[in-house]
Amino acid sequence: MPEPMIAVEGLRKRFGTVDAVAGISFHVAPGELFGFLGPNGAGKTTTINMLTGLARPDAGSIRIAGVDCSRHPKAAQPWIGVVPDESNLYPELSGFQNLCFCGALYGLTKRERERRAWELLEAFDLMEAAHRKFAGYSKGMKRKLTLAAGILHKPAILFLDEPTTGIDVASARHVRRLVADLHQRGTTIFLTTHYIEEAERLCQRIAFIVSGRIVRTDTVAELLQPVQDRYVLHVACAQEPPAHVLESLSAVDPSLGLSLQNGARLRVEAAHAIRVGPLVRILEDHGIDVLEARLGRPSLEDVFVAVTGLAAEALKKEKEKPGGGSAL
Repeated sequence: MPEPMIAVEGLRKRFGTVDAVAGISFHVAPGELFGFLGPNGAGKTTTINMLTGLARPDAGSIRIAGVDCSRHPKAAQPWIGVVPDESNLYPELSGFQNLCFCGALYGLTKRERERRAWELLEAFDLMEAAHRKFAGYSKGMKRKLTLAAGILHKPAILFLDEPTTGIDVASARHVRRLVADLHQRGTTIFLTTHYIEEAERLCQRIAFIVSGRIVRTDTVAELLQPVQDRYVLHVACAQEPPAHVLESLSAVDPSLGLSLQNGARLRVEAAHAIRVGPLVRILEDHGIDVLEARLGRPSLEDVFVAVTGLAAEALKKEKEKPGGGSAL
């Protein structure tokens, strides 16, 4: 087997009395797109900061591209690109100037960095904004330029910290396409996210991290395998169904698993195909207006809930940044 591009053993980081990262171990193979999935405050950004040399671990080892980064945190810099959770570019510079400045930091010649800057501005659909100040960019444009800056020197390993958080749907879709394209070209990618759908769509393997501890690491296919033969019905109601209505639904088929999510959203799970009509009629007979009834199969979200014991909504809360700093 080839040597991992990223190898982590017993990594720890403590802030005061809080174990932000509590002895985690994992590896990332060459060319792999590895997802780090967990709620805000789980330890994702702290981990990525240690891997990229921005924070020193209290214990454990880090090897990147075969280099011992525990003793020499900056030794692997030539091989890595970093896209932080918040932009680190200069607001007073234009998009083109920011990329050229980053190219100079990476040691590219003037000709190389200008050629690469124009190449990326075109690829990221930012040509029209090339000479506009970065401060005037939209959130989506800022995110794309930050990603462009991270790959300017064509790194073998790319660290992406919450790449689509806080941007519009179209920009997020574009960023995901760019990440998938980089992966297809052979870039090793370490992606932190709290968007389950994003991790399921992009990643080959995923580690679930909760409260600084990895609770499960596996391929997406293996994570989904135990729920492949299950069926799910999502019912959006105008009001929350009371307990006696849920009892009436259970009476139709006692094998159904019923749960309320966010009050007025009903989730029905079964080991067989679910008949939608009888369930909707019972709800409407009890005065519950049904807005939508959608059949599907269990997703990575269901696996996350089963493995971690956390509600999926815990992943979707906005990032909390005490004192203006990044969340853990």
